[in-house]
Amino acid sequence: MSHPTQIALIGCGMWGRNIARNLKALGVLAGVCDTNTAAAADFAAQFDVEPLTMDVILSRDDIDGVCIVTAAPSHAELALACFAAGKAVYVEKPLALTVDDAAAMVDAAERAQKPLMVGHLIRHHEAFKTLCRMVQEGAIGNLRHLRLSRIAPGRIRDSESVLFDLCPHDLALVAALTEEETPARVQCHGFSHITPGVLDGIAAQLDFDSGITASLQANWMNPVKIHNLTVVGDDGALVFDDTRPWAEKLTRYAFKITRDDHHITLDRDQGVAVPLAEAEPLKDELQDFIDAITTGRPPLTHGQEALYVQRIMARMQQSIDQGQPA
Repeated sequence: MSHPTQIALIGCGMWGRNIARNLKALGVLAGVCDTNTAAAADFAAQFDVEPLTMDVILSRDDIDGVCIVTAAPSHAELALACFAAGKAVYVEKPLALTVDDAAAMVDAAERAQKPLMVGHLIRHHEAFKTLCRMVQEGAIGNLRHLRLSRIAPGRIRDSESVLFDLCPHDLALVAALTEEETPARVQCHGFSHITPGVLDGIAAQLDFDSGITASLQANWMNPVKIHNLTVVGDDGALVFDDTRPWAEKLTRYAFKITRDDHHITLDRDQGVAVPLAEAEPLKDELQDFIDAITTGRPPLTHGQEALYVQRIMARMQQSIDQGQPA
């Protein structure tokens, strides 16, 4: 590129505001777009950029990338149009609502030779990046079990279920910790109390041929916020609790199970907080998108990871629909 990186935002909703704020702070926000022209005009005035139409975004050579922060059913159509116009694409999770759409987006990115990034925000969190390094360095021995809980009185949707709204975050963590090992068995249960046919909560069990197991819970019908990842090895455990202050977000526990002829003993200490550099995950995520545009290297949360997540979500939905493991 012979000009500074420029990125347009499509989607001027609540999360779009956070994206716009960070893109503006990073000096790359070229303009904003929304089918609600009043919302786009409000964003444009707030962030001192132009309100743009989709046609203008696609036609402007100085716009290098697009952040798509719209309702999930629109992701595939918008992303495919952007790739056809030669733009790099960031898509807020979920990448799509079907595996076929997700695969088409990945294929389009490869044909265009442009980065495709999905907004798996927690992968960019300093606590999770530190946790991953510690697991890789053997800080808790061999990886045995993952427990992931994403429960909160959050926004309740009627166009996509909790499976697509909340689970992508935690399945991206599973992808990182298992090196995208395909589960041998996926069992999932769900419930719907607010909008018929739209899941409000799920519980899932993933079993891997490597011996690793993972349990997931996601629920937006809960009065208390719980964002917790517990990673258990045979020599220790790490707990990432995103509701805690920075100094307490990541804790390592000495954790060991021993047995003799008569007893099984669990040894666990009180835990030691792991020092972390304080950072804003969303800013780091968007900087990674910018770097992918300027260097051509894949972003951390790339299309293949998103496709891995999409395939597991499809199996979770299949398990719910059929009432048996998938």
